[in-house]
Amino acid sequence: MKRVLFLLGSLVLLAGCTSVPEDNGKPGSRWHPRPGVAWQWQLSGRLDKTVDVPVYDIDGFDHSRATVADLHRRGRKVICYISTGAWEEFRPDAAKFPKAVLGRGNGWKGERWLDIRRTDVLEPLMAARVDLCREKGFDAVEPDNMDGYLNRTGFPLKAADQLRYNRLIAKLAHDRGLAVGLKNDLDQIPQLVGDFDFAVNEQCAQYKECGRLKPFIAANKAVFHVEYELRTSGFCPEARRLKLSSMLKKYALGAWRRAC
Repeated sequence: MKRVLFLLGSLVLLAGCTSVPEDNGKPGSRWHPRPGVAWQWQLSGRLDKTVDVPVYDIDGFDHSRATVADLHRRGRKVICYISTGAWEEFRPDAAKFPKAVLGRGNGWKGERWLDIRRTDVLEPLMAARVDLCREKGFDAVEPDNMDGYLNRTGFPLKAADQLRYNRLIAKLAHDRGLAVGLKNDLDQIPQLVGDFDFAVNEQCAQYKECGRLKPFIAANKAVFHVEYELRTSGFCPEARRLKLSSMLKKYALGAWRRAC
């Protein structure tokens, strides 16, 4: 979910950056990021466009087509962050979501889980969000809150509901020529790795789960990974061994980063 809170704590930081070229595929095909490609993930604060990495992941609503074009001129691929599993009261399309599909809060101010079973309601709303990403010139989509079935959403969501919905989101992106990433949802990686072009993961090292992302690496698909509470010395060696695209970030997901 979009990180808007700061947590206290001290981190010992080590600098570094790993960068490898991405494979763009055949002309006219969607982007296929490969394991180990370096990235920047910034969802808050004034966007720093000067980070020397091949991939940026930024908020799809907050940034303009001109910003995406500027990043492209700088040689960056650009991922469009949108929430597909939670309602956000601060988005311009918030009033279009009927109350019947709004569940419990997901722990972030102004956000509530969605009833992902109601694809009759949610598909056109999410299609419009992915259309926004395409119209602004993004290369890919990072759909967030993709594991509601593991949380107290207020709805009796099952694993099958999540698989169906996540595949729908992947199809919406692919139908528009965009790559798409699986956000967290580690339990369903074996079933979904074929439907997604990369993965985005938070804190797999802290919870000793990074090995569960191996199917993406084995499929030659990037895993964009962040930690918030560990020292880089505590997770970077394993991240490099697994070929993850790893960095240390603060919970606010501002410009600050320390890459492996």
